Amino acid sequence: MDIGFTMFYYGLSAVLLAVSYHKDRKKTKMAVKRALLMMKGVLPYFLAILMCTGAVLLVLTPGTIHGFLGTGTGFGGIILSAAAGAVTLVPVLAVFPVVSELLKNGAGTAQMAAFISALTTVGLVTLPLETKYLGIRAAVLRNLFFFLFSLLTALILEAVL
Repeated sequence: MDIGFTMFYYGLSAVLLAVSYHKDRKKTKMAVKRALLMMKGVLPYFLAILMCTGAVLLVLTPGTIHGFLGTGTGFGGIILSAAAGAVTLVPVLAVFPVVSELLKNGAGTAQMAAFISALTTVGLVTLPLETKYLGIRAAVLRNLFFFLFSLLTALILEAVL
């Protein structure tokens, strides 16, 4: 995002905060307190996102990323990405910055679509818990169908782009 847009939004926020404070000081102070408490609760997740992104980029060089997950890897790269997503258990918010950096460093769009899709819908790590509530047949079928759906989504995206 352009620095101009960022500064515009900061300025707009400051003006709106001042207007709110002028209209009702008590409500504005309470809202700012709540916002700060929410920020305190979300801060560990943002730190995890930064650490996760940094760790991935430290371990995987652009050449490695391109070799395993680049557009030239085709269906094999899509399967590898979907499999990695299926076994990964991280907050969804942490995935998008990582995927953004992987794309900048040579990963293919379809491969990253498969990764995100499988990560958010397939839960191999949580399968034992899922079988407890859904039963083994339903849990396995749900995960299998969503894994196949993540592959299909990536293939469609690859054909469209």
